[in-house]
Amino acid sequence: MRGHPRRGEADGRQVSDSPSLRGAAVGRRIGIGLMYGLWKPRVLGAWKVPASGPAILAVNHSHNIDGPMLMGTAPRPVHFLIKKEAFVGPLGPFLEGIGQVKVDRSGTDRTAVTGALGVLADGGVLGIFPEGTRGEGDFASLRAGLAYFAVRSGAPIVPVAVLGSSDRRGRVIKGLPPLRGRVDIVFGDAFEAGDGTGRRTRKALDDATVRIQDRLTAHLADAKRLTGR
Repeated sequence: MRGHPRRGEADGRQVSDSPSLRGAAVGRRIGIGLMYGLWKPRVLGAWKVPASGPAILAVNHSHNIDGPMLMGTAPRPVHFLIKKEAFVGPLGPFLEGIGQVKVDRSGTDRTAVTGALGVLADGGVLGIFPEGTRGEGDFASLRAGLAYFAVRSGAPIVPVAVLGSSDRRGRVIKGLPPLRGRVDIVFGDAFEAGDGTGRRTRKALDDATVRIQDRLTAHLADAKRLTGR
C-alpha cells in the first residue's frame, strides 16, 4: 500500500505523505516484544479487527502504556494519533519512524488530519483515544475527532477496552502497571458510525458521536463482565 504521492524528489521517485506502514509494522514488533516481555497481555476478540482495508481502533485511555499495549497486541500495525508533547528529544524521530501521527490538540491540526485520513485512504489502521487524554478510561466524554474520521473515511470503528493497565497494586515502577501483571485487551464488533447518508454536517457528526459513545460504553461494560474486572 502506498501513501499519497508528492512531487519534487531529486531522483524522480514518488514518496508518501502518509505515515509509514512499514514503520508501523516495525513498531508492532517492538510492541510485541515490550508487552509480552514485561507484562502478561490477555487478548480477546482480536479476530474482530478487519483483516484488510481501513479501520479505526477506538481505545479507552487510563494509562500511558495503553498505546504501546495496543501496538503490540493488535493483529495489524496501528498508526496512533499522539499528542505533540510526546514528540520530545529522541522520542520524536522514533515515534515518527514507527508511523505514529503527531497532533496538536490546541486547535485544528490540518497536518495531523491529513496524515490520519491518509492512513485510512491507504487501507491502514488508525488508533484513536476518543477521550482525548488520559482519565478514567470510561468513554464518558468523547471529542468529535473520532466521528469526523469515521464519517469522512467510511472506515468501520472497532471498540477496544484496555483493562488493568491502571492497576496500582504491586507496581515496581511508578506510572507503569505491575511488571508481569495481567492486562486485558478486549476487541469489540466493528460498526459504522454514519447514518448511511454520507452527510458530514455538524449535526450529522454530533449524532454520530452519540452513536459511537453508546457503542463504546456498551463494549466497555461487556468487556468488564467478560474479564471480571
